[in-house]
Amino acid sequence: MVAQELEDMDKTIEIMKAAMEKEKQMRQEQKNMEKEEKDMQEADNKANTNTAEADSENIKTDGNEEAKMETTKEADISKSSEKRVAAKTETDEISEELAAEDEGKQTEDKDAKSKELEARDAKIAELTDRLMRTMAEFDNYRKRTEKEKSMMFDLGVKSILEKILPVVDNFERGLSSVSEEDKNSSFVQGIELIYKQFMTILDEIGLKPIDAVGKEFDPNLHNAVMHGEDENLGPNIVSEEFQKGYTYHDMVVRHSMVKVVN
Repeated sequence: MVAQELEDMDKTIEIMKAAMEKEKQMRQEQKNMEKEEKDMQEADNKANTNTAEADSENIKTDGNEEAKMETTKEADISKSSEKRVAAKTETDEISEELAAEDEGKQTEDKDAKSKELEARDAKIAELTDRLMRTMAEFDNYRKRTEKEKSMMFDLGVKSILEKILPVVDNFERGLSSVSEEDKNSSFVQGIELIYKQFMTILDEIGLKPIDAVGKEFDPNLHNAVMHGEDENLGPNIVSEEFQKGYTYHDMVVRHSMVKVVN
């Protein structure tokens, strides 16, 4: 594309040089014509002066010679006028030719500029479309990456919580096995405080217990390991929980192990 632009520029420079050379020739011809006209004018003035001097010196010449001189003068004037008309006609023709060439050159330049602007606009539209597509692809990639990172983080937390839940179960089993007499001991109260603090931290992280007893059985949350009958409960209701289940955000860390009646 750069080579083409350089070639077009060289052609334009050549055209401009030719036009300048032609204009220079026209100016030189104009100067020559003006000089010739000036010389003719001086010749006419000189002839008029000579004629006046001849008339003053030969005032006594006969009428025939005076008429002859007058005829010669008129012929010279007529010849000068014809030359002026011919020079003016040639100048007008050259001016018209230059004007036509200038008009053609302006038209060509206008067409070239129009094509260049159209090509530039098309290139800008292409680059804009490519940029918009790239930005959209990058935005989709960023969202997908953030989602994958979030899922990986949640899966990592879920894996850790699965390993911690047996410790929670042991805390609960140990506290539930304490007799009424030992519940007031400082040791048992200290263990209860540690258990409550531990569960508070897990709750802040996002670990929530699944509400099972008295709720309708949900296979997404409950794991039925026993069936029975109970007239006081409706159909497909969880009557007993053997192991507590937990969720982390929208994921089930562990299903509740339950008994379903009716």
